[in-house]
Amino acid sequence: MVRIARGDRTPAAVNDAPRNAAREVPIEVAWFAALCDDDYEFLGVADPKLRSSWEHCRNIVLDAQGRGYDNILLPSGYELGIDAVAFAGGIAPLLNEGMRMLVAVRMGELWPPQLARQLATLDQMSGGRLTINIISSDLPGATLASAPRYRRTLEAMQIVRGLLNGIAVDVDGEFYQIALNAPTVRPHNAACPPMYFGGLSEAARDVAAQAADVYLMWPETEQSAAELIADMRDRAALYGRTLRFGFRTHVVVRETEREARSAAQRLLSRLDDEQGERIRARSLDSASAGVNRQRDLREQSDNDGYVEPNLWTGIGRARSGCGAAIVGDASQVRDKLLRYRDLGIDSFILSGYPHRDECNRFADLVLSELNHCPL
Repeated sequence: MVRIARGDRTPAAVNDAPRNAAREVPIEVAWFAALCDDDYEFLGVADPKLRSSWEHCRNIVLDAQGRGYDNILLPSGYELGIDAVAFAGGIAPLLNEGMRMLVAVRMGELWPPQLARQLATLDQMSGGRLTINIISSDLPGATLASAPRYRRTLEAMQIVRGLLNGIAVDVDGEFYQIALNAPTVRPHNAACPPMYFGGLSEAARDVAAQAADVYLMWPETEQSAAELIADMRDRAALYGRTLRFGFRTHVVVRETEREARSAAQRLLSRLDDEQGERIRARSLDSASAGVNRQRDLREQSDNDGYVEPNLWTGIGRARSGCGAAIVGDASQVRDKLLRYRDLGIDSFILSGYPHRDECNRFADLVLSELNHCPL
């Protein structure tokens, strides 16, 4: 039985996943389905053909599947686009054995026992190929300070993990008081699917160290990524755990570096700065530590928006979250990804604009050159 008492922060389970120790170890390469109205030809210029809808997002997913990607992120935003869990239920029967779903769930909006039943059902529908992106969200319309919000997320993650592992829960926590047997519906493999979780604040890092399987970061310079990985390994070790690491970034890849840099600038060519600011502000996490870090990277960049070779921060001018892209020709993009892999990154969750076009372009130019498979 999973027991959580008030003040108890003991992790519900220990993850023994090994570190990625060698270049020969394959990486996971995932793409992004733009469920949150985040698809453009020109950043900040709405295009009705690219609005979030079942048809448009389904087509992105099926393109990614057909081109051999390992996973697909189904993002979630309360005010933006369509619902990730409902979409996952519709897309799951259309996926083959090679494609997983990384379904974003907003923990402040969902009652943990009901969420556990939904996730178990999705995992059955996908034949055991569900992965979970945990978002430490507010309850829509109510705001909770960062530290207690992350404590609530930790309790919810522990409850969900216990129920998906078939363990009854007896919780007298700060936020949840639940005494409940595990539901009869179980995941395909009778175990909790992997949980991906990110965040840069002290509270977020502590939750990840205790309860995540994959610590997911937004774009960072290579040096900062290495420092963050080392810090998170140390934190996880304090709880007797290990973590794997994911890297969420955009890509702009072309036949030549000049063409790639030109394509990146074209994305911004019609951006109105006031509209970009409105886009950044509309997200519920627009003041988070992670968003602030993406802003810092922009401020550290050169006049063309590059904070280090091939890492371009211009996308963050019209995006509140993941705010940088790897830009270059095929060999430059591939080598940049492999340098991050050598730091310890196991999973790359990629996107580009428009998402279907860049999905296919990256597959043509880079994906076949990478040793990859699902985690």
